[in-house]
Amino acid sequence: MDAIDKVLVNQLQDGIEVCQQPFAKIAAQLNISETDVVRRLRRMREDGVLSRFGPMYHAERMGGSLTLAAIKVPAEDFDRVADIVNSFEEVAHNYEREHEFNMWFVVATEKPEQIADVIEQIEAMTGLRVYNMPKEEEFYVGLRFEL
Repeated sequence: MDAIDKVLVNQLQDGIEVCQQPFAKIAAQLNISETDVVRRLRRMREDGVLSRFGPMYHAERMGGSLTLAAIKVPAEDFDRVADIVNSFEEVAHNYEREHEFNMWFVVATEKPEQIADVIEQIEAMTGLRVYNMPKEEEFYVGLRFEL
């Protein structure tokens, strides 16, 4: 990442304005072209610098649901299970943790009843129990990673 990439990522963490040409507005602020903004974002995604780039939706406000889930995965099987879990479009934010429950991920669905279906499918494909931990109360933490 060069200095412009870092400024771009820092700026995007605060969100993107919904308008006709959001990347053009960002480009103007950075004194680069809109094409350069898009090229940089694409490169950072392809290089794995950014794991995800896209909108964040509030599933529940849109009629959907989300839940936090965890699995106890044998260390030697972690990569295989991660590949299976990550293959579900409903799964986001899959993280390895140093804990008995060493794989944690979020499942977000269009309809609340789909949560159980996705968890069942993951269990069937991995052969492991998925522990569903639905949200009881929501707290907003403005997490930001300054580069």
